[in-house]
Amino acid sequence: MKKSLFSLALVTFLSAAAITNVSAQTKKMPGTVMVGGAAMYPTKNIVENAVNSKDHTTLVAAVKAAGLVETLSSAGPFTVFAPTNEAFNKLPAGTVETLVKPENKATLTKILTYHVVAGRMTAADLKKAIKAGGGKATLKTVSGGTLTAMIKGKTIELKDEKGGISTVTIADVMQSNGVIHVVNTVLMPQ
Repeated sequence: MKKSLFSLALVTFLSAAAITNVSAQTKKMPGTVMVGGAAMYPTKNIVENAVNSKDHTTLVAAVKAAGLVETLSSAGPFTVFAPTNEAFNKLPAGTVETLVKPENKATLTKILTYHVVAGRMTAADLKKAIKAGGGKATLKTVSGGTLTAMIKGKTIELKDEKGGISTVTIADVMQSNGVIHVVNTVLMPQ
């Protein structure tokens, strides 16, 4: 009887400790930003955070299909302009389904790496570069293309090589290997 009471007390104690631990983990730690209903922890890498965002399931699936998980999990640092599911939904019907097919891996990789700039560029860094460029900053992407960053009102906009415009909707989502800026439109290379 004493042994079972001790076991019950131990289980109760451990359960309370687990609940407290989960509770502490869900509290926002400094530098944590909520994206897609999930906390983006600055101690995790780009992929570890992105897989938890309900707003980035299409992006994560595309990154996996392109074989870029290992690259975006590496030390970096990277600046990623991360399109939301809604951004992918703006593309013509069937585009995403076609791009994730194995035979289109090169095209998908080019599009995804067009959203990545080497180095860590915060919103403040982007604004400083835009100011230094007289209202525009040219960003060299990992794919070899260029994006043009501009300020419209209080927001940062990106112009792709085809003339499309995407707005940064959530800036400075800090990662252990860079920074993510959430964007509302998929950027397209030439």
